[in-house]
Amino acid sequence: MKRGAWCVALALLAGCNLTPTYAPPPPDVPERFPATPSSAPMANASKAVPAHALAWPAFFQDPVLRDLIAQALANNRDLGAATARIAQARAQFRIQQSQRLPDLEVSGSAQRLRTPVVVGGDSRVTVDSYAVQAGVPAFELDFWGRVANLTDSAQRQYLATVEARQSFRLSLIAGVAASYYAMRAAEEGIVLADKSLDSRRKTLELAQLRMDVGLTSSVDYHQSYALVTQAQTQLAQLNRNREQAFQLLQVLVGVPLQDPLPPGLPIEDVRQLAVLDPGLPSALLNERPDIRAAEHRLLAANANIGAARALYFPTIALTGSGGYASDELSGLVSDSNRVWSFGVGAVLPLLDWGRRRARVDMARAERDEREMAYQSAVQNAFREVADGLSAARRNAEQIQAQERAVEVQSALVVTAQDRYDVGLTPYLEVLDAERNRFAAEQNLLQLRALALQDRVNLYTALGGGDESYSEASPSPR
Repeated sequence: MKRGAWCVALALLAGCNLTPTYAPPPPDVPERFPATPSSAPMANASKAVPAHALAWPAFFQDPVLRDLIAQALANNRDLGAATARIAQARAQFRIQQSQRLPDLEVSGSAQRLRTPVVVGGDSRVTVDSYAVQAGVPAFELDFWGRVANLTDSAQRQYLATVEARQSFRLSLIAGVAASYYAMRAAEEGIVLADKSLDSRRKTLELAQLRMDVGLTSSVDYHQSYALVTQAQTQLAQLNRNREQAFQLLQVLVGVPLQDPLPPGLPIEDVRQLAVLDPGLPSALLNERPDIRAAEHRLLAANANIGAARALYFPTIALTGSGGYASDELSGLVSDSNRVWSFGVGAVLPLLDWGRRRARVDMARAERDEREMAYQSAVQNAFREVADGLSAARRNAEQIQAQERAVEVQSALVVTAQDRYDVGLTPYLEVLDAERNRFAAEQNLLQLRALALQDRVNLYTALGGGDESYSEASPSPR
């Protein structure tokens, strides 16, 4: 009867877990984003697709950019390091998980001992001994859930590492796209600068002829020359920007790239990117890898509290072994030579000067820190999406206004040239009109490239639809 009662008590204790009940912290963000596709003038808004349902190859429509992103995901060194960190965290989880099961050791020994024995005279006796045993070394019976909680903590840390890699993967995709668009904008700016430089050189030649025959003064010639040098300076800067963007792109991709790259879609092409539907803020909790990582870390800290609390209870260890021992090798494995041992030990510190209490306090403080980090990640995610939606709307307005500015500046160039040809205005008016048109065209290019980058940032802020690397329940294999 007593034996049965002990079995029931041990079974109940085996199910004991001292971890606090987990409740997800409230997100503390508005129910809806301040700007949505229906209120933002986005092209093809009726064809908007949720970000989580759109993998990156479907989001990016430029085939050259798609190829660069694929190469970066395969060759980027920092992404490779993040993958290695996953392997480390997985191995640590497997090490901790293995402690939930007893080890099994097999040993064998053979010994010959020679000792002097005095029995009516000097003599020596040789004693042989042989043994083979299988045993379980000290194995902690996890009545209080300490080992289970440490295993759960290691698993959560592993899953957080997986999500951290996924978060870096999305940022890498965004970085490749940003460098690509900056390079393409510089290339298109170089084309404009070359055309403007050719035009200004022809104007300079005409000014030289007019000055030589006395139709104009040297002022017009020097103003034309200043316009040429200005275009040369801007062309050199654009080439520098293009080369720097290409070098950064090459580092992100991780392999040498063909220079120049094959032609892709123009910056102003509306087919560059798919149109996104941001959905509701609550979806970010499931789609953003950084939020998932923050929650895994919070759960790991919560499990550490249970592990720290378990130290207030005795640590119970089980040992056992069985095998055969004999002074003769022949017939070693026989019933008459069978040996075994079994033991149970318990340790409970009585005085540790507050060490166990401090461990619980430290675990609780870590849990509080992780909770704040989780809520901060949620709020930051909401802000990034809201900023992306606002940028989509304002970028469209800016581009439309800048397109009108380019049209106006182009008309002013024609008017200023006509007025100068008939002698109504000095050449300075033509110079200013040319300069303003060139600046307006370059600004339009930059705005279009920035709009594309902002749309990519919105895609990553929504968590992207990239295939996840995570595993819901990693095995100990």
